Amino acid sequence: MSERKYFSPLARGLHWAMALMILAMLFIGVAMVASTGPAYHRLVGLHRPLGIAILALAFLRLVNRVASSAPSLPTTLPQGIRILAGSSQVALYLLMIALPLVGWAMLSAGDYPVSMTGGVTLPPIVSPDPALYASLRGLHTWLALGLFGVILAHITGALVHGLLLRDGVFQAMLWRRPHASTRIE
Repeated sequence: MSERKYFSPLARGLHWAMALMILAMLFIGVAMVASTGPAYHRLVGLHRPLGIAILALAFLRLVNRVASSAPSLPTTLPQGIRILAGSSQVALYLLMIALPLVGWAMLSAGDYPVSMTGGVTLPPIVSPDPALYASLRGLHTWLALGLFGVILAHITGALVHGLLLRDGVFQAMLWRRPHASTRIE
């Protein structure tokens, strides 16, 4: 049986959907910090349900990752790079789960509702506590900055594989599999 060279369609779909959602979420978060009044409330109205959707998809993605194998990294990659790649994947999964959970806990501690579309409000996951709210708000910011940094490293690694190394790692996550005749040398 030959080794799989591409991620499954579900893995690719989750990856690209979450990439768009997370990038939108990071920009919405930055805009929220710089906004006041009605604009702020509209952004919060987007931020909360989008965060919960990212949390749900992160769990689905984690289950899918455990249940189905991923393509192996090329054997030509040095061991240090392989460890770095694995560590960055772990960091991405941890942050995709921790950041929305901390946001939910922060809102719960501040006694703010986590309102979803359709009038659904999620239950609080911690008791109201102003000191905890302040701590979690800072943690939420730092985790977001960490996620932004890990994403930049992830994109850099993808571009190195796709444009410089051309070793199939970048192509494994693409929707369209490249044909040998279209490969740029």
